[in-house]
Amino acid sequence: SGTHWRVPRASLRQRVPDELEVEEHDGSAWLGVMFFRVRALRARGVLPLPGISSFLQLNVRTYVSGPDGLPGVWFFSIDASSRLATLGVRRVYRVPCFHARMLLDRNGEWREAECARLGERGKVFSGRYRPAGEAFRAESGTLEWFLTERYRLYTGNGRTEIHHDLWQLRPAEAEVELASILPFEPAGEPLCHFASRQDALIWPPEQVVV
Repeated sequence: SGTHWRVPRASLRQRVPDELEVEEHDGSAWLGVMFFRVRALRARGVLPLPGISSFLQLNVRTYVSGPDGLPGVWFFSIDASSRLATLGVRRVYRVPCFHARMLLDRNGEWREAECARLGERGKVFSGRYRPAGEAFRAESGTLEWFLTERYRLYTGNGRTEIHHDLWQLRPAEAEVELASILPFEPAGEPLCHFASRQDALIWPPEQVVV
């Protein structure tokens, strides 16, 4: 699931590296939380490894363009239920990745999600969400396209290219109880989307050449 808040650009500018431009849509920047289950993570040509291939993950992110002018994603944090995955992501991509105690349960139509960062008291997320509409694919230029159709990550190691098919999204309802895992408390009601599955390919990081 993806939950987003409209936020002032200035609230993000001081928290994003100077070489990245914070992007806006309809006059606002956006702060997002993605909560999902990773399944069968593996390197190309290698079978999934126990303890690192399947786990829960929560990303806190915003939307930027790099010094090369290409749009992408900047992570404020990544929390994962696998300690091995946490160490691997932190080492390879140089992003702030943390081991967390996480739950994702289904209760009727609702998915209940919880994340509590280990070793860093008070960094938690708790809420629930459910799909609330028909599936669709975002059109170029729309807010949904801006938030979801991103094909690169900017990290401490430069730029990482990713590939995936267009997201098949559904509108969703979200009730957020706690969100102290965010870099600041956003105002207003969140916008939420739901997707059942997405396959993705992620390349190793590379330096940005302008």
